[in-house]
Amino acid sequence: MSPIALGLTLIFVLIPLVLSRTLNLGLEKDTLIATVRSIIQLFAVGYVLKFVFESDSWIYILLMIMLMIFAAVQNARKKGKSIPGITWKITVTIVAVEVLTQSILLGFHIVPADAQYIISISGMVVGNSMVLSILFLNRFTAEVESNKNQTELILSLGGTPKQAIHGQLTDAIKASMIPTIESQKTMGLVQLPGMMSGQIIAGADPVQAVQFQLLILFLLLTTAAVSSILLGFLSYPSLFNERMQLIREQGLN
Repeated sequence: MSPIALGLTLIFVLIPLVLSRTLNLGLEKDTLIATVRSIIQLFAVGYVLKFVFESDSWIYILLMIMLMIFAAVQNARKKGKSIPGITWKITVTIVAVEVLTQSILLGFHIVPADAQYIISISGMVVGNSMVLSILFLNRFTAEVESNKNQTELILSLGGTPKQAIHGQLTDAIKASMIPTIESQKTMGLVQLPGMMSGQIIAGADPVQAVQFQLLILFLLLTTAAVSSILLGFLSYPSLFNERMQLIREQGLN
C-alpha cells in the first residue's frame, strides 16, 4: 500500500467524526486519540517486529511475548479490582494459556519454530485471553454482587464456598465463552476472518488461507475455555475469609 493510499484510509476516521459531531455524541476526542495511538503503536510494533524477525533470537522473542503479557495483564486487572490478588491470577492465567498453546503447536510441529509464527500467534492468544479475562471478570463481579444474599444463605446452611459460588461462577464462565463460540458458528458465512482475508489479499492460495485460519479458530476456542475456567477457579476463593464467609468489604457490598 502506498503512502497516498494509506492517507486516504483516514476517510474511514473522518466519517465517524462527522457523525459524532452532527449527533452531538461527544466521541470526537476519543476517536482522535484512538486513531493517533493506533497509528503510533502499530508502526512502532511493526519496526520492532521487523528487527525481531531479522535477528531470529529467542531472547527477543521471549521479551516480545513478555511485553505483550505485561500489557494485557495491566489492562485486564482494572476490571477485577474487587478481587484480591487479581494481578497475579490474570498473569498465571495468560501465561498458562500461552505455554499450553505454544507447547502443542511447537511440540507437534504444527507450525515452524520461527519468530514470525510464534510472535504472531502469541499476540492472538494473549489478546484473546485478555479479552476473555475482562468479559469473565465483568460478569463474575456482577453475579457475585447481585446474588450475595443467596451466597450467604448457602454458607449459613453449611455449604462450602465452592457450592455457594458455583452458580455465579459457571454463569460467568459460560457468558464469557459465548461470543467466541457464536462467532465461529457463522464464520465464512457472515464474515471472513481478518487473518484469512489478509493472506488472500497478500496473494496466498485461499484454501491454504482457510487451513491456517481454522488452526487459529480452534486455538482461540481453547484459549477461551482455559482462560475463563482457570481465572474463575483462581478468583473465587479470594472472595471468602478463613471462616468461609463472603468478604463484603472487598468492593462487593
